[in-house]
Amino acid sequence: MSATSSLPRSGPNIPLIIACGCLIALLSFGPRSAMGLFFQPMTEARDWSREIFALAIAIQNLMWGIAQPVAGMVSDRFGTWKTMAFGSLLYASGLLMMIDAESAVALHVSAGVLIGLGIAFSSFSLVLAAFGRAVSPEQRSLAFGIGTASGSLGQFLFAPLGGALIANIGWQQTLLVFAGLVALVPLLAIALRGKSDPPQEQNPASDQKLSAAVAEAFRTRGFILLTIGFFVCGFHVAFITVHLPPYIADLGLDPAWGATAIALIGLCNIVGSLAAGYIGGRYSKPIFLSLIYIGRSIAIFTFIMLPITPFSVLVFAGVMGLLWLSTIPPTSGLVAVMFGPRYMATLFGFVFLSHQIGSFLGVWLGGKLYDETGSYDAIWWCGIALGIFAAIVHWPIEEKPVQRLAQEAAE
Repeated sequence: MSATSSLPRSGPNIPLIIACGCLIALLSFGPRSAMGLFFQPMTEARDWSREIFALAIAIQNLMWGIAQPVAGMVSDRFGTWKTMAFGSLLYASGLLMMIDAESAVALHVSAGVLIGLGIAFSSFSLVLAAFGRAVSPEQRSLAFGIGTASGSLGQFLFAPLGGALIANIGWQQTLLVFAGLVALVPLLAIALRGKSDPPQEQNPASDQKLSAAVAEAFRTRGFILLTIGFFVCGFHVAFITVHLPPYIADLGLDPAWGATAIALIGLCNIVGSLAAGYIGGRYSKPIFLSLIYIGRSIAIFTFIMLPITPFSVLVFAGVMGLLWLSTIPPTSGLVAVMFGPRYMATLFGFVFLSHQIGSFLGVWLGGKLYDETGSYDAIWWCGIALGIFAAIVHWPIEEKPVQRLAQEAAE
């Protein structure tokens, strides 16, 4: 050990990191989760089909997923603050450009490409990686749950906020307000500045390069299964976020119930995410994930088979809220358990890419199948089948470090 490495160093300000990270998760997830509220006013104002708007949000999810591993690499290499400052600029620019988007191409570039890239470079994935570096292994699962719950709080707050603003000042001014709030992210990200550094006490063999970490991950069976299964989470969440409000309105209920449902999902997921962080730290994460996906399939099946009423909408939203982003603490926790926190932003970025491919298909197919059939029935049944598939895929994942880390721990 060198003399420099033996000098005492002040530890990270964990309460400040957690507080600022939670606010960032709230601000980055909030506007994105309220995009479904702009569905009807924008399509009516521009005389667009549902597929045009759905494709824009599908592109947003896909760009978010494609860029997330890159954002993770940038964050691991250059630091969280620089990465998030860049991302918030793209995010706010996309929201502002949506105001003047009069063609499908302009909407796809603004709401799709720019916002998708902006979220990738400023989202809770980077926040969770920063938490993983700051807290102890024993605290990670709970910290991930707190960060995820903050994103859900953003959904809970921005859904009614967006609905009220659209009703009172119009959708264009609402987008302006959202852009201003996203612009606060760089200030909050100062507390999260820092990047992934090699462990201070290690043997030379453990100084793993990023390319080697990625290769190791894709040779690990559990990582591949986790990546495949997370596709389903994206499919469910994106489809419901965007298409549940118009689905409810199509069945004759007041459109306000759509905003209420999205807000209730966010509120209940605060509880679900915190509970998932607690449970994931004490019980088997793979089995817990399987149970979450089975629960989603049961909830969707029950919802579409019973008459749709305000009461059934609220019950469905509450149950789905508990299961909504509760997948993230155990999923991100498994990545940290398998490979450690050093390249977590990058490796979780690859898992999240699968999530966003599922999001793309969930949103786009929802709009396309509706335009072709006049119904969402097919996409609901697809969601049920995928939930069962995800439960099967997660069950055999082994919750243990890769052989390299296990050998280092034994030395």
